[in-house]
Amino acid sequence: MLDAAARRLIDPPLARAAAVLAGLGIGANALTIAGFALGLLGAGALAVQAYGAGLALILANRLMDGLDGAVARRAGATDLGGYLDIVCDFVFYNAVVFGFAAGHPEQAIAAAFLMLSFTGTGTSFLAFAALAAKRNLSTEARGRKSLYYLGGLTEGTETILLFVAICLFPAAFPWLAWGFGALCWATTGARVAAAVRTFKG
Repeated sequence: MLDAAARRLIDPPLARAAAVLAGLGIGANALTIAGFALGLLGAGALAVQAYGAGLALILANRLMDGLDGAVARRAGATDLGGYLDIVCDFVFYNAVVFGFAAGHPEQAIAAAFLMLSFTGTGTSFLAFAALAAKRNLSTEARGRKSLYYLGGLTEGTETILLFVAICLFPAAFPWLAWGFGALCWATTGARVAAAVRTFKG
C-alpha cells in the first residue's frame, strides 16, 4: 500500500548511489547476495535476542535490496537478477520471523501464523506475476520490476515497518504477528479477486 509513495522518496538517492556502485564495477546480483547474507545474520541476531544488532542488519538488508534494483535498472535488468531478488526476499521475510521464534519458543504459534500468512501473500503475488507474463501484461505502478508487481495492504514497506516494530517492541510480537498476518490474508484475498477479474475466461 505504501510502496508507491516510498519509491518516490527513495528512488532518487538510490539512483545516485547506484551510479557510484556501477562505476566501481559492483553488480546487482552481488548486492542481492550480500544483502541476503546480512538479512540472515539479522535473523540470527533476533534468535539470541540481540534486537539492536538485528534491527541494524535488517535495515542493511533492505538498503541492499533497494540498491540492487537501482543498479539493475542502470546496467540492465536480467531474468536471473529478478529471480534471485524475489527468492532472497521471500526467504528473508520468513527467516526474520523464524529467528524471533527461535529466541521466543513460547511465541511459536503466532510466528507460524505470520509465516503462513506470508505464504499466502507470496504465492498470490507470484502466481499472478507468472500468468501476467504469459499474457504480456505489465505495470510500472511500483517502478520498473522484473515481475508484474501486484500491490496490496501488505507490501514491502509495511513489512519493513513490521520488522522494525518487532525489534523495537519485542514484547508486542504476538499482537504484531496476529494483526499483520490478518492484513496479509486481506491482501491475499484482494489478489485472488484481482486474478479472477483478470484471468477468468
